[in-house]
Amino acid sequence: MKFFIASICLQISLFSYSQETLSGKIQNYNNGEPLAYVNIGIKNKSVGTVSNKDGIFKLILNDNITTKDTVIFSFVGFKIEKFLISELKKIKEPILLQAQDLELDEVVVNSNKVKLKSKKIGRTSKGLGLMHANFYSYYEKDVDDRLSKERGMKFKMRRNCHFENLNFNITSNDFKSLKFRVNFYKIEDGLPTYLIVHENIIFEITNNSLGWFKVDLEPYDIFFNEEVEEIAVTIQWIESVKTNKDSKYFSISTASSPLHTSFFREKAMDNWAKDGQNLSFYLNAMCE
Repeated sequence: MKFFIASICLQISLFSYSQETLSGKIQNYNNGEPLAYVNIGIKNKSVGTVSNKDGIFKLILNDNITTKDTVIFSFVGFKIEKFLISELKKIKEPILLQAQDLELDEVVVNSNKVKLKSKKIGRTSKGLGLMHANFYSYYEKDVDDRLSKERGMKFKMRRNCHFENLNFNITSNDFKSLKFRVNFYKIEDGLPTYLIVHENIIFEITNNSLGWFKVDLEPYDIFFNEEVEEIAVTIQWIESVKTNKDSKYFSISTASSPLHTSFFREKAMDNWAKDGQNLSFYLNAMCE
């Protein structure tokens, strides 16, 4: 595994509507290349974002934030770094993020010895199209407010599964291009906790695509063994290009469910919540 050091040059600025922001750039210290789509946020304060393809980020602070709050920088393959806002305001030199070797969780392994059968895990129906889970909310002032937002489902696992692809049904899409990251989480006390697949799985949806969309997981060789009973799989908003200035809608078909198997959070590092929805969102897998 390659080692990288990320340097972040921070500066403080103000939006015209007086919301304070932290802005900067994250890049590979060894070769100067940017680190794209790094998670940046303040835990449980609904403040979060991701760096863009050029490594640049802009973290909008809300009225609940104080100088004693901590900003977290998290990226696959790097040690998590934390800085008080009061510290960041004083820092003039680049901040260095040290890369680390990641040991795969013991539940994620490769296997060619188990006889597997094709299975679909999750909701494969798009229903009548009467209900939609939208990434847009009333409180968002701009599409960029969605950066780092996540939505996904809980899946009960079968024995020894190798994942081939993730599928979901798009019912509205106002964007020329959308990029998401697929995240796999362990579930504890009914909610997602930490990542159990240490891969940066990025995919793009282009040309206002509607209907079923497939994300190829084969390149990542993801295999969960029999010890895994439940996981959460989400898609995280990391980049978008509008069709026009009024573009704002992107949604997935869903149905009501009393089981509360749908998870969402508004920002990176925010609290997870669950609701009574069952997204048209499933995995194709080969399982024992």
